[in-house]
Amino acid sequence: MPARPAVTEAELEAHLRGICFKTGPPSRLGVEIEWLVHDARNPRCPVEPARLRSAAATLRALPLNSLLTFEPGGQLELSSPPATSLTGCIEAVTADLALVRPAMRAMGLGMAGHGHNPWHRPQRVLTEPRYNAMEAYFDRWGSAGRSMMCATASVQVCVDAGYEEPGPFGHGRRWLLAHLLGAVLAAAFANSPTSEGCPTGYRTTRQVVWSQLDPARTLAPPQGPDPRAAWVRYVMDAPVMCIRAEDGPWDAPEGLTFREWARTGVPRPPTQEDLDYHVTTLFPPVRPRGHLELRMIDAQSGEAGWIVPLAVTAALFDDPEATECAYRVVKPLAETAGARPAPRNPLWRRAARGALTDPELHSAAVACFAAAQEALPRLGASPEVCAAVAAFTERYVARGRCPADDHLDALYAAEGDLIVGKDSQ
Repeated sequence: MPARPAVTEAELEAHLRGICFKTGPPSRLGVEIEWLVHDARNPRCPVEPARLRSAAATLRALPLNSLLTFEPGGQLELSSPPATSLTGCIEAVTADLALVRPAMRAMGLGMAGHGHNPWHRPQRVLTEPRYNAMEAYFDRWGSAGRSMMCATASVQVCVDAGYEEPGPFGHGRRWLLAHLLGAVLAAAFANSPTSEGCPTGYRTTRQVVWSQLDPARTLAPPQGPDPRAAWVRYVMDAPVMCIRAEDGPWDAPEGLTFREWARTGVPRPPTQEDLDYHVTTLFPPVRPRGHLELRMIDAQSGEAGWIVPLAVTAALFDDPEATECAYRVVKPLAETAGARPAPRNPLWRRAARGALTDPELHSAAVACFAAAQEALPRLGASPEVCAAVAAFTERYVARGRCPADDHLDALYAAEGDLIVGKDSQ
């Protein structure tokens, strides 16, 4: 690894402060979509690592607009380039999927949209030093780390951070909006009620998994008037997951924070590149990377299921009227959330367990989805996208349901059929 100049704690803090919230009007949008990869004939059968490596090589040869990666458990991820409109973002990813899906089918592989693997236990297939270090680190907190790495999938929407000054697009308001609206989005798009074929008692098991990880790197930073300062403290005081090395394991002294590393220079002086890498090992529900990464939405079923959460989130963050409406709707949820950070506070726990069966979350979702539907034509969304959002709203939001309820209904119906069949023998 090439040598980099060491920097001081003050220089590192200044770097973080300068890059976490890029100022400007909301004008760009992105999405990162993950799928669970499975055998097309038998989804319950894990795909062998050699088969996944072959699939990765085939897909990386395709002329894609998006960045294609595989996660530690073999999940396939497409990360769109920044788009200047919702339509542009959807068209770019749709074009990539038109190449990826047939290639996967030709290899006998399927792509399933579930927030948590419903079939089998986590199985890591990638052995890069980063994932070896990540697994060893998270194993200190139990088995949730392996589930997060190898058995979860999401639709991650990226929106611009907005302006410095107060108003609908001010950093402080958008930061608060993201953390309160995040619980509403997690509930509305909950899509992971089972694990290893059994109900877990939650509509979004994925959120439960994230809430069981190291709190120093997965809880939201404290809310306050200066999100930049809060984020800088959060990053600097988070434990170092790994120190990259040319040879040998990427480990770090247990409990070493990045601030302590910067002050002591042990085991070696950190660099700005080390700090940037450290940020990629932090997983709060909303991560500022110049833009805001909203990381709480479960992967969605269906070939175009990812479009609805993307469209709804874009409308609520990028249309001034919808943003103002959403802020008014979700601000009272702060009382329910209380002082504890997401996703371990009561609001997010209720979203994970009951989703839109919770009256408060249901009421907020109905109002936010209505605001999004009104905003989408103003953002130039196509009639097909508007129709998809309307259909989702009618099927789920209006009825206090989420996609997880469909899976539970099917599971319980199948169990009932088995009981009836047994009784009739």
